[in-house]
Amino acid sequence: MSETAPNTLQYRFDGPEDAPVLILAPSLGTTWHMWDRQVPELTQQWRVFRFDLPGHGGAPAYPSGSVAELTERLLATLDGLGVQRFGYTGCALGGAIGVELALRHPERLASLALIAASPRFGTADEFRQRGVIVRTNGLDPIARTSPDRWFTSGFAAAQPAITEWAVQMVRTTDPGCYIAACEALAAFDVRAQLGRVGVPTLVLVGSEDQVTGPAEARTLVAGIPDARLAVVPGASHLVPVEQPAAVTDLLVRHFSTAWQPAYDSTTGQMAAIQAAPVKPVLAAAPPQPAPIAEIAPAAVPPQPAGRPDPYDAGIKVRREVLGDAHVDRALAQADEFSGDFQEFITRYAWGEIWDRPGLDRRSRSCVTLTALVAGGHLDELAFHTRAALRNGLTPNEIKEVLLHAAVYCGVPAANSAFKVAQQVIREETTPEE
Repeated sequence: MSETAPNTLQYRFDGPEDAPVLILAPSLGTTWHMWDRQVPELTQQWRVFRFDLPGHGGAPAYPSGSVAELTERLLATLDGLGVQRFGYTGCALGGAIGVELALRHPERLASLALIAASPRFGTADEFRQRGVIVRTNGLDPIARTSPDRWFTSGFAAAQPAITEWAVQMVRTTDPGCYIAACEALAAFDVRAQLGRVGVPTLVLVGSEDQVTGPAEARTLVAGIPDARLAVVPGASHLVPVEQPAAVTDLLVRHFSTAWQPAYDSTTGQMAAIQAAPVKPVLAAAPPQPAPIAEIAPAAVPPQPAGRPDPYDAGIKVRREVLGDAHVDRALAQADEFSGDFQEFITRYAWGEIWDRPGLDRRSRSCVTLTALVAGGHLDELAFHTRAALRNGLTPNEIKEVLLHAAVYCGVPAANSAFKVAQQVIREETTPEE
């Protein structure tokens, strides 16, 4: 067990001290206990290192809002322990950390396994919406629906104790850290960089995973040059819990045969791999799997000299604040007559003003809501109320903004604004059953 500083993570070791280190990383809403069934066998060959995400499993609530920051906190923890080289297995958000390690710190990785992972987890809107629900209702709605996302219906019905364990695990997570982790997943997108992952990689997925399923797994395998795919039958998203024996067997085979030698400082290269990675084969898999295609990394367009065009920053900020669905709809409706206007507001409203560092986005949302009330722009007030929720304002804070606007903009204007905002808040903060 560990003493945890703000820039490190809560961790534990199992297994012989002189064995090579194998890291098991959790998914959002879980703790290191999701790997309990794998530890007895893995510790026969490795010193197993497990960690909790911030605010999970009783870990101190020091939120991290990006995958890169979580990765640096993991490396700071390992540096403090003198662990320089390791194998790594990560589930979902833990898998995102694994990809970040492979891209930014390949010299630290001996081998990699990605479980229920994806180069992009759904859409940014989905995770920001989840953050809105947690900010408004707490974690209980997310906790109650977790078994539906994590397990097949048959497993959940047959294993009520594990199902309740899953619900309680989410309920006891710190809400602020959960929201920060949602923001990290919302911003994570390495689709164009997969070709640079140079470590032997196993991509493992449950056949019934509806969150990051076989399609996402095949995208990873197609993009990572030295990757192999294993699909575990009868398992959903939290496959290490639902099918522990199959997952343990696949991990043992992968890390036993695809452990890349250390970086050779005399040659500036990795030493040759002694044993080629073995493609994991489950009982249900065909004896001769089809070859896996390799995709070259996407070409990076040359950057123009001088001041960058604010359009690129503007479209990014516009999507983050208003959501992909809203922006896609606005751009799709643009024609020869209105297209220049869409480009104008993207470049100047979003790229020049919203992207300025002088105010944070919460403050800009407050200013925008007040201005829209003053102008009577109720259509725009609706989607900027949604934007305010994404930017971190609570419904109570939005109410205070509208009350303040009633004094300075007029009661009739605020009365109309309250009706619009009330409907939006109900839609955005009501958990889906």
